[in-house]
This record gives sequence, C-alpha cells and structure tokens, in this order.
Amino acid sequence: MNKTQEWINYEEKWCANNYNSLPVVLTKGKGEWLWDIEGKRYVDMMSAYSAVSLGHAHPRLLEVLINQAQNLAVVSRAFHSETLAPFFEKLCLLSGMDKALPMNTGVEAVETALKAARRYGYEKKAIPDGKAQIIVAKNNFHGRTISVISFSSEPEYKKHFGPFTPGFVEIPYGDSEALKKAITPHTCAFLIEAIQGEAGIVIPPVGWLKTCQEICNQHDVLFIIDEVQTGLARTGKMFAFEHENVKPDAIILGKALGGGILPLSVFLARKEVMDVFTPASHGSTFGGNPLAARIGLEVLTLIEKEELVERSKILGEKLLQNLKELKSPLVKDVRGKGLFIGVEINPNFLTARKVCEKLLENGVLSKETHDTVIRFAPPLNISNEGLDFAVSQFAKTMSFFEQNLKS
Repeated sequence: MNKTQEWINYEEKWCANNYNSLPVVLTKGKGEWLWDIEGKRYVDMMSAYSAVSLGHAHPRLLEVLINQAQNLAVVSRAFHSETLAPFFEKLCLLSGMDKALPMNTGVEAVETALKAARRYGYEKKAIPDGKAQIIVAKNNFHGRTISVISFSSEPEYKKHFGPFTPGFVEIPYGDSEALKKAITPHTCAFLIEAIQGEAGIVIPPVGWLKTCQEICNQHDVLFIIDEVQTGLARTGKMFAFEHENVKPDAIILGKALGGGILPLSVFLARKEVMDVFTPASHGSTFGGNPLAARIGLEVLTLIEKEELVERSKILGEKLLQNLKELKSPLVKDVRGKGLFIGVEINPNFLTARKVCEKLLENGVLSKETHDTVIRFAPPLNISNEGLDFAVSQFAKTMSFFEQNLKS
C-alpha cells in the first residue's frame, strides 16, 4: 500500500463520507501548481470551485494575512473595527450596490438574500405574512442548507433531508416567458445564477438577464443574482451579469472574495433592500471580522492591480479555442466565458469521472459535475505554461480513451 492510500484510509476512518474525492493527497500549493505527498506536481484547473482565483500562497495576500492577524483577527460585530468600512466602500463602488452585509460562506450569503427578499416582500410590498414566494431556476445550485436544498432540482441533495422549506417556485433556466407566468402578487424575488456552475457551466440565452431585469422591475420583484462562483473576474468581467449590462437589486458573492485563504461572503443590495435589516434581525459571529475584511479589500485591489478581468477574458478565449480545436469524438460540447469553461463528455462513451481520474494521472486536477461535464476554472493568474500544460494533458487523456474505444 502506497503512502497516498494509507493517508486516504486514515482520513476515511475519521471523516464523514460526504465527498467522492479523487485519490490524491495534496500537501503544497504555489500559484496554479499543487503537489501531493508523493512529490508529484499538478496544475490546478479547479481553483476550489473558483475560491482560489488568485492562486495558491499569493505572497501579497500572505503578507496582509500575517500583518492583520498580528494586530486584530476576530472580535465579532458587537464592536466596530477599522477594516470593514474600507472593504465595503470599495466593493459597493465596484458593484454599483449601496450597502453590504458580511457573512462567511456562499450559502450563508444566499440565506441572507432569502431573508432580505422575504422581509422586503412583507414590509415594502405588503405581501401577507407567511405567503411570500421566491422564483428560482431549474438545475440551480445555491448551496446545501435545508432552505436552499428545498428548491434544488437534484434528488441526491434532498434525499431524506425533509421536510423542506416552502415558498419557492421553479421555472426553466433561460425562459423569460415562464418568469412572467410565475409572478403573482405574492412574488417577492427572482433568484438566479448568471451562469449555472454546478449544472455544468450553463450559459443563458443572450439577452435573457436583461429581459428578466425588465420583467422584475415591472412587477416590483427583486432581481437577485448569485455570483458566488462567477463573480470577481472569473468570466472575463468583474461580475458575470455585466456581460449584459444589467443592474440587479442584489448580488451574492463568496468563494474568491476570501482569496483562497479564508471563508468570506457578502450580500450586496441597494439601500431599500438592505434597510429591512435591523439590529438582532440577522448576524454572524465571524461575519465581517477584521481579518476577513482586510483580506477581502486586498483581493479586490489585486484583481485590479494584476488586471485579472482582462487576463481572464484573454486566457479564457485562448483556452476555449484550444479545447474546441481538439475535436475529440468523445466531447459533446465545450462552452464557457472567461476562465469558467465546461467540457461536456458524451455519456454514450464514458463518464466525466473517468476522464478526471485519467487527468489526475497526467498531472491535471479537475472535477466532474453531474457525471458528464468537466470544469476548467484555473486561477485567474495562471501562466501560459500552466494553461498549455493543461490543454496538452487533456488532449493526451482524450487520445487515450479514443484508442481504447478502437481496440
């Protein structure tokens, strides 16, 4: 038994079996590269589901982390601290929102959005108490809390976790006519991902987001966009909704906001929406702690300083083109924006899991979604060397499976 398997067995003895992890034990990261306990190097094409957008062990982020931790890390928002306001000022100016509410994980920020939407419906629209409805999209992924899985389309996320939270209405993603029909006097919000990530990098029809905004405005329905995976330069824009020049009523951010160092999420909204919160109506012990806020500010600064929006756009176009040019008969589709790309494997031949396992052997780390799609979402500051290596190894991997099918 090798060292890797010994460590995996050790982990399985003590850890809940809630992830179908690939058989690798990682020990070190630098930039877009990761190393396992055997000393093998891999290129990271996952970025922890977009959380490590600035790469592993970014020197400036580590410097800020150490300096801030030595001064003040966590005090809770029972008191004020000097790092939160500068962070939120920059974030609001970047997003066009008026105010922000800090949390830790993406799903906590989603829950915050749900609470804000419902209270807005009751206090601003006079929806009868307990009757508010939020419209969501089929095949959505907004997290794994009870309320959030209540409106998931994925049976595995819901199995034996009921009873579920009521008040959600599902429509097809990308269907504006369905949105019009679903709105009632009890509708308080429409919650969507600008691009569906967990569903397999699903991009909506051109103009759909803009149409949705117009429909929501007509009916005083809050238009809330979940940018936990797609926000902060991931798709070649600072926010994915900017591809259509829309302005939502609220935005949900997480993952990349913490620089791949610590959990940090934020619910952003215009003033009329955020003002529904009053003291004791919502909170989080760690939300908005001085350390996280200082890291968040530095992340935003580095995205601008390193020109990662433009880099994501240029490298994303290169990656998309290179993947399409491979023209493997085993690949059904290649799609994406910026460095947020999905490669759909033809399920008649093999599963995306098998491809990811072979990619692992060939020095590329990625993960399948729904058995059919492989994500390519590397750090935004990935080098051309790292990107070229990933593409060449993917080509080698697909060639291996093509040869196996012929034999």
